[in-house]
Amino acid sequence: MRVVIADDSVLLREGLARVLTENGFEVAAQAGDAGGLLRAVAAEQPEVAIVDVRMPPSFTDEGTRAALDLRERHPEIGVLVLSQIVEARHALRLFRDSPEGFGYLLKDRVVDVAEFVEAVRRVGRGGTAIDPDVVAQLLGRRAEEDPLAELTPREREVLGLMAEGRSNKAICAKLFLSPKTVETHVNSIFLKLDLLPAPDDHRRVLAVLRYLEAPATSP
Repeated sequence: MRVVIADDSVLLREGLARVLTENGFEVAAQAGDAGGLLRAVAAEQPEVAIVDVRMPPSFTDEGTRAALDLRERHPEIGVLVLSQIVEARHALRLFRDSPEGFGYLLKDRVVDVAEFVEAVRRVGRGGTAIDPDVVAQLLGRRAEEDPLAELTPREREVLGLMAEGRSNKAICAKLFLSPKTVETHVNSIFLKLDLLPAPDDHRRVLAVLRYLEAPATSP
């Protein structure tokens, strides 16, 4: 799987390149700013572009705008955005109506090589990857009277993994549960939250994220 990396920090770029190369990826190009990223993607046509949220010259939202530009120009290319801090609302805005082939991770997540590599692969295959801390922030801000309070601890675990973009199979592996048990939990979650069953993983992620993003309402 071919990858392009964009970050103003040469040290981080080289570190990411080394981790990815050691895990079977081909790093086709590196860039230090948004312009360089767009040129590299156009020239190399990678499966995944890894993009820092903040890049030169203003270090505000250049990476974000570049990520959105890539999704518009090259919808077939997966985009994984890296951020220094948890910005849940900001992350959700990037997904808009199409979570396919898109990810948002904290830079600290790179330390867990296995999780990071799996996220890159998932995005490259057209899946979704959302940092667990972003999901935790969304879950944590819900009011006690919210329907989420009706979920069992295990169902909240499953919901969090669903929001990260994991499939039922991946949830089974993560929690050491049988496919039937996970399916039962998923159906219970959708029933308790009054969500319509989703026909595929992408729509399921979107449904869950939209629910978590919406303000909690009191009875």
